[in-house]
Amino acid sequence: MNSTSQKKLVVLGSINADHILKLDHFPHPGQTLTGKDYQVAFGGKGANQAVAAGRSGANISFIACVGDDAIGTSVKTQLQQDHIDISAIESIANESTGVALIFVNQLAENCIGICAGANASLTPSYVHRYQSVIQNADALLLQLETPLESIIEAAKIANASNVRVILNPAPARELPEQLLNLVDIITPNETETLSLTGKIVHDEQDANEAAQILHGKGIKTVVITMGARGVWLSENGQGQLIQGFKVDAVDTIAAGDTFNGAFVTALLEEKTAQNAARFANAAAALAVTRSGAQPSVPWRQEIDSFLENE
Repeated sequence: MNSTSQKKLVVLGSINADHILKLDHFPHPGQTLTGKDYQVAFGGKGANQAVAAGRSGANISFIACVGDDAIGTSVKTQLQQDHIDISAIESIANESTGVALIFVNQLAENCIGICAGANASLTPSYVHRYQSVIQNADALLLQLETPLESIIEAAKIANASNVRVILNPAPARELPEQLLNLVDIITPNETETLSLTGKIVHDEQDANEAAQILHGKGIKTVVITMGARGVWLSENGQGQLIQGFKVDAVDTIAAGDTFNGAFVTALLEEKTAQNAARFANAAAALAVTRSGAQPSVPWRQEIDSFLENE
């Protein structure tokens, strides 16, 4: 465990270049639509969450891979500007940086296709090269856009060193008990909750029942993100709704990632889980008022100012 005054966060995950196109509606099979506001921005769930933590004020290292291309070089430069230690990010020879193709409709909803690229090189042996980074941390934040065996290996290293393991189980998929047994905090959205529990979350009662299923797998803290409604926070079986903030959404691309990075940052500042969730809800609310993934992520001063005015 880290003994310095500011606790240490490690994020392990993906880095992508996001190609974003706004459309009136998502295309049907065989249909071609003309879009607008095309942009290329840096993304990937791991990078988005790392940026959210860095901008929120975390003491953070990021374990990840980029391609040996111009985008990979640019991403690393940008991450440093976002106050992230990039010493555990390697450029992989003969690989391209990961890519995400994103459509955003008029309702600010999105659908995404991903090519892993260099993210697939984040193997268990790669994780072992940086195991001391994990062992010397206070918390490890994980998602599911890198190889599952590597995620499990990182969680094992953290668990053996009494490092708190936070899993954002996204994108949605079934997960082995081997991984879930290593998790201290899990942060699924409604779709991911369905994949993990078989429970459709319509309301708070459904969220509570789903949380109890996840508690039954040994996970102490369950945070189910429910969009604009806020989050269902359940600790040791006791749950409550932490309400979201009403804002005019532009797109929701990095809302969940922003929540996760800000939530863990607040926990490491020894805020209660309730206050951490409120802080993270504010960060996510700010993010959805802006376009893109990382360009939408707010800085600490913005989050604090938003909360002061609520």
